[in-house]
Order: sequence, then C-alpha cells, then structure tokens
Amino acid sequence: MSKELIGRENEVSILKNLLTTDEAELVSIIGRRRVGKTFLVQSVYSERIAFEITGIQHAKNSEQLENFVVALSLQSKSPLPLQKPKTWLEAFHLLILYLENVIEGEKRVVFFDELPWLDTHRSGFLNAFGFFWNSWAVKKNIVVVICGSAASWMIQKVVHNKGGLYNRITKRLHLQPFSLRETELYLQNKGLNLNRYQITELYMAMGGIPHYLKEIQKGESVAQSIDRICFAKGGTLYDEFEQLYPSLFEHAESHMAVVRALAAKPSGLSRLEIGQISGISNGGGLSKTLEELQHSGFIAEYLPFGRLKRDSLFRLSDEYSLFYLKFIETLKKEGAGIWQSFHASPAFHAWSGYAFESICLKHVPEIKKALGISGVFATASAFYRKGSEGMDGCQIDLLIDRDDKVINLCEIKWANSEYILSKTYAADLRKKVALFKHYSKTKKQVFLTFISTYGVLENEYSRGLVDRELGLGELFGG
Repeated sequence: MSKELIGRENEVSILKNLLTTDEAELVSIIGRRRVGKTFLVQSVYSERIAFEITGIQHAKNSEQLENFVVALSLQSKSPLPLQKPKTWLEAFHLLILYLENVIEGEKRVVFFDELPWLDTHRSGFLNAFGFFWNSWAVKKNIVVVICGSAASWMIQKVVHNKGGLYNRITKRLHLQPFSLRETELYLQNKGLNLNRYQITELYMAMGGIPHYLKEIQKGESVAQSIDRICFAKGGTLYDEFEQLYPSLFEHAESHMAVVRALAAKPSGLSRLEIGQISGISNGGGLSKTLEELQHSGFIAEYLPFGRLKRDSLFRLSDEYSLFYLKFIETLKKEGAGIWQSFHASPAFHAWSGYAFESICLKHVPEIKKALGISGVFATASAFYRKGSEGMDGCQIDLLIDRDDKVINLCEIKWANSEYILSKTYAADLRKKVALFKHYSKTKKQVFLTFISTYGVLENEYSRGLVDRELGLGELFGG
C-alpha cells in the first residue's frame, strides 16, 4: 500500500498556493512530535525541494555543521566532499552559492526540519539564518519552510523574534493530530477496515498521531493492537512517554509533573492547583511550562461558562499521555495480554468516559455541523459550581453557547450500545438542567443534547427530556 497524504486539505491548499505567488515566502509549521509535519512538506513539495536538512537532536554545533555539509554535498551531487564550514554564516554562504544555480524557472523550496535542534547554544544559527533570509532569500522567488516539534521554541525564537527575523514569517501553520474522520481515512488507506467504535477506542488510547496509528496491523482487534503496541516490551508506545517530553523541552521534569497532575484530575485544574500539586512555584516558571505544553498540544485551557479569564482551567488533552499514566506505566510489567484482560474493569470504564469527553471537546465543529449551526457563532465551554448548604453542585463538561439565544447542554457518555436512560438518571439530568439555569441565570433556551457512541434508546424517560441525540456518526462528520 503506497503512502498517501490523508486529510490536511486546508494545509495542502495553503502550501500549494505559496508556489503561485511572485514573492518569497517564509513558512513556519508547528506541531507536536510524530504528528506528520515532515511528511506533509515532503508530500506537497516533493518535486520542488531544492535543499533539505534535518537537525540532529542533542548534537553539538560542530556535528550540526557536519550534518549540513553532508546534506549539501548529497543534494548538490558534488563529486568531491565539501569542506565543513566553521560557522553558520559560512554555511549559509555555501547554501546561497548552491541555490543560485538551481532556483531558475519554477519556484523552489528550501526546507529546514527540526529547526530548534540546529540552533545549539551560542551557535549563531538564528543570526545566520536571519542573514540568509534578509540578504538573499527575500529577494528571490522561493519558499523557505521551517519546522519544529518544540512549538514553544518556534514561537518564541522565530515567530516572535525581535531581531533579524522580526515579523518575517509570511504564513504560519499549526498542524493538529488527525480528527476521527481523518483517522478512519488513514486506517482505510492502510487496508484496515475497523468500525467506528473500534476506531474511537483506538483514538482514546493513542490520539490522532499518524506515527502511532501506523503500528496497527490487519486482523487484530483494537484491544490486541493496544496490547502489542503499549504493553509488550519493545512496543512503540511502551516507553514513549519517557522519551517524548525530554525530546521537546529543556528541564522536561516540570512539564511531566504538570501532565501527571492533570492526569490525576480529568475535570481540570486551575493554575494555582497545578502549582500546588506539581510543586512548581506559581510564577514565571509555571507560566512558561504551561505555555509550552499548550503550544505543543499536550494540554488545553478552558474557560468555564460565565467566568473570567483568571478562572480558567487546564485539562490534559493528549490521549496517549493520559493512557500511559493511567494504565501503561503500572501495567506494562504484566506483559502482553494484560490489556485484553483489563478491558472490562471499572478502571477502564472510568477512563473511557473521560477520554470520550475529551474527544468530544476536540470535535466541537463536527457537533455544531450535526446540530445545523455551523454558520452560527457559538462558544464552547464547561460549567462548574460547587454545592453549598441546601443546594447541590453542578458540573457540565460541554456547553455550546449560541448567538441565536440557545445553549446546548451536552451530556456525554461512552457505551457499547444505545444508551438507556433509567428513571433515576433521567431525574438527575432534569436536576442538572435546572441547576444550570439557576446558577447561570441564563435567559436563553436550554436544549439537552445527549452525545453517546450509539445514541439514546428512546423510552418513557428520554422522551420530553433529550432534545437532540448524537452518535459516533456525527463525530466522524457524517
């Protein structure tokens, strides 16, 4: 089966359009490790790349320069090895000499992959790169693409650069993991015909990360695949967690401490609570860590309905990290086969409920489409009020507050069949709606929207209570 670029329609359109402009383009592509940045660039620009280099993780500056000269020698087809430059300024002079001879005619592409790894301490790389762009590339009909998994580095050092690269980025792309639909298309392209329940369960453990999904094999159930990939020694995700964060962040212990704190509280934590649990002082260090984790797509910030910015909560949004901390870390010593036996445990059901909620939060555009409100401005948020004496508390994981004077209060449940509302649960839902109206003081129409794997089985308790029901079909985009 040939490798095919799945999804990414918007990103592909943007990148292709840059080849049609009459000016130089400097494009930054940001996205977490393993999300497919390199494959995207190489797929779209395969016939146009004039030079490409990938930084080497943890390498010294002398090794990065040697890496550069090897790449230049191979791509220029030099009959003799080029002499290694002493500085990056000298290296970019060599690159300019080479490109002068190959960029005539159609617009060409220069691709710097894992740019943060090239910029070692006191190497002068960024200054030299700024020289390359400002003194030569900006005058040419060329596309320069820079990629990096360390999203915070890319934003702070390049996008918000105050020196020679200030305000030079002409296009920014933030590559996200696959959606459920893109995951389905990717697996189908590999010849895997899993149903949507199985795909969603897989997504809850691995997320929409192409590098993880490529490990799925024909003929295996999702439980078997997870066992082999996550719990068998040598499996791709057996110890990925311990490698993932140090590969992206300096002093990754702080980042991992925040992730661990959030994994223990699925409903989310305030900044103050994160600091208290992780042991990181509530100052600049915590701000930097939270910002870096957000930019890299591991955590998400949510503003509860009706609250101010200072009341925002953070949730762990990376599916694999949660799955690792909940299960792999403690169960991997049991070896392959453990997940299939653990699959029906209470801990599995508790995790699957939260993981499915997290997926729904990532698929709000699909939910809006299913509700027929894609063209209506709406904000998605959560709601929480602590109970007091004589009054119960109220927690809602997803609210869609619409400009057409309607609020969809979303109840989210993971189940292996149509969800059956009992008399007791129906009474709890009615109470939840009433409490929300009381605490929020909203004058808008409130619709109870039930999101489950297979929808709701209509019975005497669902009628007159559930206004809309959505299933996996809607989350997959139809």
